[in-house]
This record gives sequence, structure tokens and C-alpha cells, in this order.
Amino acid sequence: MKNQTALSVFYGLFFLICLLPMREGQAQEDIVFFSPEQIRSDLSFLDSFFQQYSAYRDLNGFSYQTAFATFQADVGSDSISKTDLGLFLESVIGGIGDRHAAINGYDLPNSRYLPFTAAPLYDQMLALDYDRSSKQYRSRFPDYPFVIAINEVPVADFLESILTKHISAPGPARHFRAIKLLKYMEECYAIRGQEPPALFDFTLTNGTIDTIVRLPLERNRRSFFTWEDKVAAQFGQEEEELNDAELCAQLGRVDEDGIAYLRLPDMTDPEEAPIFFAYVNDFMDQLSAGNSKALIIDIRGNDGGTRHLIPFLAQYLVHPDAIHVVNVVKQVTDLPNNDDWQGDMERRFLQPRTQLDEREQTAVDHFMRSFKPVYTLNEARFSEYHFMVLNGQKLSTMESYYNRPVYILANERCFSAASILVSAFKGLPNIYIAGQRTDGSSGNSARFKLPNSGLSGKVSTMVSFQKDGNILDGYGTMPDMLIERNLKQIYWLRDYQLESLKEWILASDQ
Repeated sequence: MKNQTALSVFYGLFFLICLLPMREGQAQEDIVFFSPEQIRSDLSFLDSFFQQYSAYRDLNGFSYQTAFATFQADVGSDSISKTDLGLFLESVIGGIGDRHAAINGYDLPNSRYLPFTAAPLYDQMLALDYDRSSKQYRSRFPDYPFVIAINEVPVADFLESILTKHISAPGPARHFRAIKLLKYMEECYAIRGQEPPALFDFTLTNGTIDTIVRLPLERNRRSFFTWEDKVAAQFGQEEEELNDAELCAQLGRVDEDGIAYLRLPDMTDPEEAPIFFAYVNDFMDQLSAGNSKALIIDIRGNDGGTRHLIPFLAQYLVHPDAIHVVNVVKQVTDLPNNDDWQGDMERRFLQPRTQLDEREQTAVDHFMRSFKPVYTLNEARFSEYHFMVLNGQKLSTMESYYNRPVYILANERCFSAASILVSAFKGLPNIYIAGQRTDGSSGNSARFKLPNSGLSGKVSTMVSFQKDGNILDGYGTMPDMLIERNLKQIYWLRDYQLESLKEWILASDQ
């Protein structure tokens, strides 16, 4: 049911990894190898772990067991390095489509870098320079701004080939993540099973005329920021920074046109960031009592955390008489220490129908009559449905309720709990999603460590559905108003997305 192009790319990458030679440029004595028996033991261990814990192992039309068998057959009697095993398992994770899953514990060569900054513009890629004094970008090759091939490989094909575990990400997030990774060109070539050449041919275009620029890779890691790092620095803060009162004071404002703005840089919780929650509470109380005409909640660049901000915001955004079912999940059952897993569900504000009050049960029953999940899950393997319900009677009052339009501004970097927030509020009265499609995911992870190679990782134990029946992983959430970046925003000259949204709000208010 998932994107067949992504799966086709996976299989191409999988067979490439199966046939990898020893990395050129690496001394054999520096590489850790494992025998076929050790690999077979590790894959057997992981197979058992997937069978017990992985919620996504059967959902994507991809057989990890077939991949394991093919890999072992191709390896034959040869030994395999930890790096090549790690890359293979990352490609398997990508094929399964579990966006929260990961493989850790192996290294890739990382001493040569892209000799310019790459940035996404729609489905294309720009070559940029960064001006440290102005903190702005400019075109590296003004007459030919777009990169269309790397050493004769079309950029789209090259980007798809380096994604491994992100191959099932929604299209915009997949493009965004691949361009970020492109800075680490030596890593990219290792993923592709190749040694990077001394000189690179970059094919550039202005849309009419193409040209080729030949450059060596950069040796100084700090010479070029990734464009994504600039996005993260602008929109994201670490959890500990959110206990800085001066920083929090910069997160909200009301402009002269009466449009309120609130930035949420991290999905933190009240225990970790009490000053941030106090600030948001005061800001929203003032808005509810004031005369702003609309509110923009900017969640761009927020890569997740916990769900606590969702019910916290609901006390202002959900009408006190309303009840909304906003997230539906099923958890793999028969797990060790199942009480602990149930506690994880409760910390995610997820409850089975039997634990809801009568009014909430009525809302769930009404919701389920039209709910059509994209997957029918095995009832013997999965729990009953658990629901995230926003009950205005328990959360809100007429005094706190913000009864004007609310616009949640999102982008393709919104991940995990941030993507859940976008999905949860989409479609609720007076709430609209603007910006770009999110990188949806929702996990509840179980962790493992392989007995021979020592590689570690995690897989998701629950499947999380949006209100429309799609899962979050691999789908994300589409905005009601698509606003993509333009060139001036790429150069960091203006925030085109925010300005465009404000213009739309002012025009609709007339």
C-alpha cells in the first residue's frame, strides 16, 4: 500500500549492499569482521525480536525475512564488516517503514564534505554559499543555480540511494533529509558502496542551459553549514534552553495587525521546562482576554519529544462543550512487563474505551462508525484500540477558550510528537494547518542489542492512526494551506511562509 517507488529504490540499494566490497581507503586491520555463523546468529536474534516487538514488520509489503535470507545467501562463506552489516540493517528498517526505528553502533568514513551548501527548493536542489557576517545565503553559481547531477548520476537518483532508513519518509521529508546528508559526501559514497573520486563533476542548470563544474571535496567540516542546521538554529531550542525566561519571552507576540504569534520549538513537558509552560499559559491567557484577530502557532523545525503540549494547548483551542478523538493506536500485546507498556500508553494520553467516561465513550463510538484504518491489524497480536481524546469539559473553560481562528504552521522537519500535534488538531473547529507536509511518526520503542556484532537499535511496538485512517509513519499530515519556501526564504532574506500566512489571514478578515 505504500509508495512503490520507495520500495523499488530500497531493493536496488539492498542488492548493492549485499555485494559490497571491502571499503577502499580502509586498512583491513582497522575493520571489524564477523563470520557467516555470527551473522546468522545475529539475524536469527533480530528475527525473533521483530516477531515479538515490531508493530510494522508486516505492514509495508516488504519481507525482512526474505531480505535476511538473500543477504546470507549472497554473503556465502565470506566475513562481513560491522559497517556493511549496519548499512544492510538500516536498509531493512527503511523497507519495513517504521520511522521511529534505528540501527546504531557502526561507523562510516567522514572526512570529506560537499564543497558548497545544498538546499531544497520545491523538488530541486540549490548550490549555495553562506555569508557568516550577514548570516544569509547566496547562490554559489548565480548563472546556474540548480544542481541536477553528481558525477553524471541524476540528483534525484543519488539522493534516493543514500537514505537507507529514511527511504519510507513522506516525499518532502525524504528530499529534505537526503539534502542534509549530502554534506557528508564521503559517508554518502560509503552508503553507495563506492569510494569518492578525487574530483567531482557537478552538473548545474538555470533551467535552459546546463554546465559542468569540477571541484574537489572539502576537507574542513566547518566550511559549510548544512542548510538544515540553519533551520534548526532558527526554529528549534533544546529543552534546557526553554527554562530561560528571556528566551521564552521571545517566543510570542501580537503584531500591529492584531495577529498573535507563538513559536513552539520543542515538544517538552512541564517537569522539564516549567518556565516555558508558564510562559505559554500566561501568553494564551492574555490572548483569550484580549482582542487579537487570529493566532499562528509556529511548530516548524520541531522534531518531537513528548505529547504534553497537546492537551495543554487543548485547554485554549478546544471548545469546553466539545469532545474530539484525535489519535487511535494499537499496541503489540504479550510483551514482557506489559504493565510498563500500558504505562507508556498512559504517558501518551492514550486510553482504551473502557477507561473513558460515558460521554467520551459516546464520542468514540460515533468516531469509530466512520473510521476506516488503512491497515486491519491482527487482533491476536495487537491490543484493542487506545484513543487520545480531547475533552473540552475536562480541559477548557469559556474564559480560557480562544474563539478565533488558529493556524498551525508546520514543515517537513516536524517529526514524532510534533507531527502528532499537527495531526491531532487538524480538522478541529477554527483550526487550520498551513505550511508543508510533516514527517509523521509515532513509535513507543523497544530496544535491542545484537549478541555478536554489538549493533543496537530500536523498533516501534505500536501502530498510530490519524483521524482519516492513515498511519503517521510514511504519510505525514498534509496542510490545509500549502505554503512552500521561495528563493528569498532559502537565502534567509525573509520568512516567506510566515508572511504569506499573515497576508492570507488579513485578506480573509476583510
